[in-house]
Amino acid sequence: MIQAYIGLGSNLENPIAQLDCAIDALKKHDDLKDLRVSSIYGSKPVGPQDQPDYINAVASFNTVLSPIALLDLLQSIEQAQRRVRERHWGPRTLDLDLLLYGAEKIQLPRLTVPHPYMLERGFVIKPLNDLAPEMLLENGNTVTEQLHQLDTSDLVFIKEE
Repeated sequence: MIQAYIGLGSNLENPIAQLDCAIDALKKHDDLKDLRVSSIYGSKPVGPQDQPDYINAVASFNTVLSPIALLDLLQSIEQAQRRVRERHWGPRTLDLDLLLYGAEKIQLPRLTVPHPYMLERGFVIKPLNDLAPEMLLENGNTVTEQLHQLDTSDLVFIKEE
C-alpha cells in the first residue's frame, strides 16, 4: 500500500456539496483505505480573477492503485461531477489533484508528482498541514515549515471535516 495525498477544490455549483460528494466517492472505493480529510478552506482563485472564490481541502489515503490508475479514478470522479475544462485555471465544479504518491517522483505526459505547484500554494499546504505537519517535503522543509514561508492571509476556515 502507498500513502497518497490529493488536493480537492471547487468554485461552482455548491462547492461544499461538490467536495462532500467527491469525499463520499473516495470513501466508497475499494482500493482506497484509511481516508482522512483536512478542514476545508476558502481562497481566492489562482489565475483569472473573474470567477468565484474556491474552497479547498486535502485528503490522504492508502492505495494499491498505480499512479496512473489513481489519476484515472480521480478524473472519473471529476467527470461524474460534470467537470468541464474550458480554460487553464478557470472555474470548475471539481478539481482533484494528485499531490504526493508515497515518496515517488513521477514525470509522465499526464502526471507530475509531487505536484509542481504545491509548495507555493497556501491552499494546498495549509490543509496538508492539518494531516501531516511533520512530513518532509521534497525541498527538505516539513509541511509546517513550508506553511510559515507562505502568505496564507487570503485563506478562510470554512469547516472541519
